[in-house]
Amino acid sequence: MPIHPDFPYPLYLVISEFDCKHLPWLQVAEAAIQGGVDIIQLREKNISRKEYLQKAIDLKNITDRYAVPLIINDAADIAAEIGSWGIHVGLSDTQPLDIISTYGDRLKIGWSLEFAEQLKDKEMHAVHHLGVSPIFKTPTKTNTVTTWGIDGLEELSKTVSKPMIAIGGMNISNAGKAFESGANSIAVVSAICASTDPRKAAEELKEKIK
Repeated sequence: MPIHPDFPYPLYLVISEFDCKHLPWLQVAEAAIQGGVDIIQLREKNISRKEYLQKAIDLKNITDRYAVPLIINDAADIAAEIGSWGIHVGLSDTQPLDIISTYGDRLKIGWSLEFAEQLKDKEMHAVHHLGVSPIFKTPTKTNTVTTWGIDGLEELSKTVSKPMIAIGGMNISNAGKAFESGANSIAVVSAICASTDPRKAAEELKEKIK
């Protein structure tokens, strides 16, 4: 699948401090960008708004330095406050149309696609790109229903025109197959965050998906 013109970011990192096992999380983020990560999503759970805001500011200082877009998970107010490129929400978060109603077109909206029925939902009118989640079961994201698999991703690619990001168990062994099956981008967590050398991990992933 060629890179989608509305989402020219084939290697997508989802980062949290908890998932960075060997190095400080901001160091992981910078090393990953140096290795070829095209876009970063900050996903933090169970912290205060003040802590989340500070982390978002700290990460944006890095992403701005490298001209890499930053996506904030769940918290549209924080995304708007720091001027991030986008927001990512799931079915249990503030929904895309409500985000548009509050913030206009300031944020590119990513939506987790967990059921095929969502493709017919009115919310799709406000969605910029889709996180097809999960492709494979993964310990970093346990609150999902549908496991799409590579075959499911391929079926979606026949009808979905919006950019599709494959997330869930993505790593160097299946990244190429995900692109062949219709993904426009792959989102990784452990494949980079849990690496002792996140820059090298990003370089190898980027080379694999070229």
